[in-house]
Amino acid sequence: MIKLDTNGKQIAVTVMGQFTLDDYREFEQAVAYGVQFQGAVSVLFDLRDMLSYSVDVAWEELKFSREHKNDFDRIAILTGDEWVAWSMWINRLFMSADIRLFDDLDMAQAWVAGGELPAGAD
Repeated sequence: MIKLDTNGKQIAVTVMGQFTLDDYREFEQAVAYGVQFQGAVSVLFDLRDMLSYSVDVAWEELKFSREHKNDFDRIAILTGDEWVAWSMWINRLFMSADIRLFDDLDMAQAWVAGGELPAGAD
């Protein structure tokens, strides 16, 4: 299940429990709408409460990332899961977005909104 919040060029996605293909497609629609009316969007993925995702979600993410490689400005991923972090590094190969991993919600929100990271943070 996901919760989507949009604010101008920013989309916040909170995933709770199982991340399904239907959830991912809901996210895709939000991105398409944002890009159509705002241009490149910035996204905050809060995956701290995600329990799992299926292979079809991973495949859809890869396809979507390649098709929309220039439609994202910043992507912040809030997680402690090593597999999610690994997939983030893979997505960097296909996207022109600045993608960062965070463990602090406030820092992730500030960065997605256009703020700078503290020295040494990455």
